[in-house]
Amino acid sequence: MQTIMIVEDDTTIREELTLILKNEGYCPIEVRDFTDISKQVRVGSPDLVLLDIGLPGQDGFSLCSEIRKSVHVPVIFITGRDSGLDEIRALSLGGDDYITKPYNIPVMLAHIKAVLRRGGGVPEADALEACGLVLNLVKGTVSSEMGTAVLSRNELRILAYLMEHAGEIVARADLVEMLWENKIYIDDNTLSVNMTRLRGKLEEIGKSGLVKTRRGMGYQL
Repeated sequence: MQTIMIVEDDTTIREELTLILKNEGYCPIEVRDFTDISKQVRVGSPDLVLLDIGLPGQDGFSLCSEIRKSVHVPVIFITGRDSGLDEIRALSLGGDDYITKPYNIPVMLAHIKAVLRRGGGVPEADALEACGLVLNLVKGTVSSEMGTAVLSRNELRILAYLMEHAGEIVARADLVEMLWENKIYIDDNTLSVNMTRLRGKLEEIGKSGLVKTRRGMGYQL
């Protein structure tokens, strides 16, 4: 049974989400103590985190960044903030998806299933090596001689796909189909945000410019 951690300080919404997830066959974990959430994520080892932005003490943005430094787990923001800038910021900080309140329950569940399903889409090997990179598919990290960076689920899958096709031009449409299966993918900017974030992680470990944009064609490693 897949576990989903709910980080939501509104008791009514948290209990509603718990009931919805139980009815769908998931094992929900409710966070009630908001003093050290990232530790609870590490200890609880959930398959997915549902994260609100407006939390007591520490907002969801900073919490997502903190989680991303040490844990490889998909994060879906569920929030009443419907600004496009907030969504881009959430995705840039490592969020895998963004759902606004009031949510449509069937649509929300489709997003949750899609994000969890993506976890099975990486290659069966424990690691990939190409272009001076070592991609650890179990830990969700990428390493070079200059250091190691922790990747989000989407970053991991994009880089794995590019490394498997190193030297080839990978079309944007191929990445979209691989990541979202064309079912709930809405905004073309989402892929660009994930790619920008991935390039930033590669720059941190001394691999700036490794992923090239081939205008009108796609990306190439």
